Amino acid sequence: MPDFSIEDQYQGRIAGIDEVGRGPLAGPVVAAAVILPRDDRLPVALLNELNDSKKLSIRKREHLHAIIMDCAEVGIGAASVREIDQVNILQATYIAMRRAVTRLHTVPDQALVDGNRDPGLPCAVETVVKGDSKSLSIAAASIVAKVVRDRAMARLAVRYPFFGWEGNAGYGVKKHMAGLVDVGPTVHHRRSFKPIANLFDAILDGN
Repeated sequence: MPDFSIEDQYQGRIAGIDEVGRGPLAGPVVAAAVILPRDDRLPVALLNELNDSKKLSIRKREHLHAIIMDCAEVGIGAASVREIDQVNILQATYIAMRRAVTRLHTVPDQALVDGNRDPGLPCAVETVVKGDSKSLSIAAASIVAKVVRDRAMARLAVRYPFFGWEGNAGYGVKKHMAGLVDVGPTVHHRRSFKPIANLFDAILDGN
């Protein structure tokens, strides 16, 4: 379970940073920067229940997201499908992370970033591999980013009901791929991703 052992190595405002949405075939990539209180303002539920968002149920993520938003300083950033296609998914992830940091009240003294690459933030950075299972701040960021992106994909699913985005968040699962075969890609699909690029090539060849 994550704790504050990495945060405790630093002084000042420590932001955990994580992203969600590198793998899907559709939708933006979303990042969150979260500065948790490290005193009695921190709800006990976050100490006991925070974990990598992928290991939590939807209901638990929503519950923890509400607590985080109530007690923490949070910045959220995203990079659009157009940006993903223009600069590639890795660089778009860095854009989303930088935007998340700029949406904090002020630049943090230290950032803990999930992964092994510095996204080029305007503050000191420590990268932490599998950080969402080690750092409470990164775990909180992973939950915020996941909930925000899942909600965005559910909203898009109302307009584009053929792909099951409300359940698969744009990943290339069976229902999503069947929708692509039936109705073709939308403006929210990532043309730079091979399955979508192949569909567009097939459409052009058909014309």
